[in-house]
Amino acid sequence: MTRRVLVAVLGALLLSAVAVGYGAFTVTREHTPTAAAARGLSLATGPRILFRSTAADSKGHLAMVANDRPDGPRSVSALTCLRVYAAGGTGACLRQDGALSTFQVAILDQNLTVEKAIPLVGVPNRTRVSADGRMVAWTVFVAGDSYNHGRFSTRAGLIDLENEETLDSLEFLSVTLDGHPYTAADLNFWGITFAADDNHFYATMSTAGHRYLVQGDIAAKTVRTIAQNVECPSLSPDGKRIAFKSAINGDPTKGWHLSVLDLASGTRTPLAETRSVDDQPAWLDPNTIAYAIPSNPTDSDVWTVPANGTGTPHLLIPHAESPAPLN
Repeated sequence: MTRRVLVAVLGALLLSAVAVGYGAFTVTREHTPTAAAARGLSLATGPRILFRSTAADSKGHLAMVANDRPDGPRSVSALTCLRVYAAGGTGACLRQDGALSTFQVAILDQNLTVEKAIPLVGVPNRTRVSADGRMVAWTVFVAGDSYNHGRFSTRAGLIDLENEETLDSLEFLSVTLDGHPYTAADLNFWGITFAADDNHFYATMSTAGHRYLVQGDIAAKTVRTIAQNVECPSLSPDGKRIAFKSAINGDPTKGWHLSVLDLASGTRTPLAETRSVDDQPAWLDPNTIAYAIPSNPTDSDVWTVPANGTGTPHLLIPHAESPAPLN
């Protein structure tokens, strides 16, 4: 879901404040089959790309295309999502909770059957699944935080599907900023991406007008800052690089540009996409970054660009957003 849509949805909702913490969510087991299973759609590893369709005849529906024909025929599921991602045979579909003005993350199995539904206190914005399918993360926009003077805030949470332990918000973790313990009322987190060990993750943290890339440790219940002006990180398949968006001149009102951060050296490589990208990028492979660009207020397309800063942007999937490779 794009920021413009989120603002419209948030303006129509009155979100209630709730107390959250470790394990506070009620996980609903659904085991609800979708029409996708009957049509043979699957999240199994294969040369396909999963995405959210923005085409007029299938808007919001989960869809797939073949890697070698991304602009060709698409398989469309009956399942609708506001944001989607999948890996390791597990899918995460952020969606409206029935006819209610509330939302949930639906956990999908390999056959796109809804296995669990977790309520979300806020409007969905980002989601990620760990490479082995064990961990699922989400980000939502919320309203009503007293420190924020009526503006929108974010909440980021995650669940370990192996033991069903849930972290409702990263705000419950201990924060180290520039090597020192840090607490503040205005902490916000968003855009989680998982490391291969299913314990460490990266995310964006904001406080006092600054945005930081943080590395988190789930077992230790900690996060620490490692870089500034990094938003919506996406860890590369080899775990050595972060693709991200950064505010132009540090000012989000000017838009965002894509870059890749080498974690070992700290070197940042600006990518060849010069348009503003308000998205959490995805690695299609070790050399290619995918992301959505709006084509009009109700439609988007998925584009790609080389991860090394060379080349030019390429239209990958028209009328699409929220791409996830199933390689």
